[in-house]
Amino acid sequence: MTGRAGNGQSGNKGGGEVLFEFQRVGSYMKVVAIDPTTGTEVSVAGPATGSTELLKRTALSKLQFVLNRGAAAKGPGR
Repeated sequence: MTGRAGNGQSGNKGGGEVLFEFQRVGSYMKVVAIDPTTGTEVSVAGPATGSTELLKRTALSKLQFVLNRGAAAKGPGR
């Protein structure tokens, strides 16, 4: 199952959409979460027989972490 889908959730810092891409690689499922505003991408992998919703939430959490880390690094006065 490969495809992209905007979920419309306010998952990222800006509250915009997040795109998800699912790729089956052998016995694993790779999920890429993309913030279209910044172009930031993160990926996670898990068992293909597992919950796609869990992988999606994990990718979203990782994307939020990366976006917040980037915002903190820029911080005020930099």
